[in-house]
Amino acid sequence: MRELITLHVNGERHELAVLPHHTLLEVLREDLGLIGTKHGCELGECGACTVLIDGLPVLSCLTLPLEVQESEITTIEGLEQNGKLPPLQEGFHQEHALQCGYCTPGMIMAALGLLMQCPTPNEETIIRAMHGNICRCGTYARIISAIQHAAAALSVAPGAAQ
Repeated sequence: MRELITLHVNGERHELAVLPHHTLLEVLREDLGLIGTKHGCELGECGACTVLIDGLPVLSCLTLPLEVQESEITTIEGLEQNGKLPPLQEGFHQEHALQCGYCTPGMIMAALGLLMQCPTPNEETIIRAMHGNICRCGTYARIISAIQHAAAALSVAPGAAQ
C-alpha cells in the first residue's frame, strides 16, 4: 500500500504516493525522473547515489523517503545554474576528473557537502571526506585536484559553493 509523502527536492515541493519500502534513490529516479543520482551497489558502499540532505552528503540507497520529508534534498540536477557549470563541476571538467562518469554525480555531491562544511580543505581532509565514493576508473588524484580547484575558485567567490 502506498503512502502519501511530501519531499522538498532541489527547491521544489513534491507530493507523492510511494511504496514505504522504496528507497530515496528509487523515488528520485523512478517517481521524480531525476536520473542523475546513480544506482550503484545498493549497499551503501560505492557512493554513486550520494545526495545532500540539509547540506550533508547522504547515501540515497540507504535512506527511506519517509525519514526525510522535512528536509531539503539536493541532487546533481539541483546544481544547474542557467547552463553554466558551477565551480565544483567546472573543477571536475578542468582537471579531467571523470572518465566513464558514472561515479561523478555522487562524487560531486559528496565534495559539495565537504566544501559547504570546510571551504578550504587540505588533501587529507578531501581524502577522508571522499572515502565512501568509489571510482572504478581510478581518477582519484584528479578528483582531489578538482575539489582543490573548486575550493580555490570558491574562496574568490564566497557563497557560491556549487
